[in-house]
Amino acid sequence: MSKKTMELNPRHPIIKELRRRVEADENDKAVKDLVFLLFDTSLLTSGFQLEDPTGYAERINRMIKLGLSLDEEEEAAEATVAETAPAEVTAGTSSMEQVD
Repeated sequence: MSKKTMELNPRHPIIKELRRRVEADENDKAVKDLVFLLFDTSLLTSGFQLEDPTGYAERINRMIKLGLSLDEEEEAAEATVAETAPAEVTAGTSSMEQVD
């Protein structure tokens, strides 16, 4: 079986900007996510399957949050409050069917 090769155009604006950001801060998590997204997306468009589709989805969600300027810590705090809030259910108002 032959190996597949991924070629990058070093003059492409995306590659130039990624390189600039890596040189500025090689520990930038957003840049790492973008590089993995670029690679994973190229795999998908070439007809391959991802080894870690969950990781891909998590990176996509982080990039969406970043693009929308949403704070992950703030969202986590809201989720915790929602999980601990008691559900108010009164008899006869449940929309769930009862199963014998």
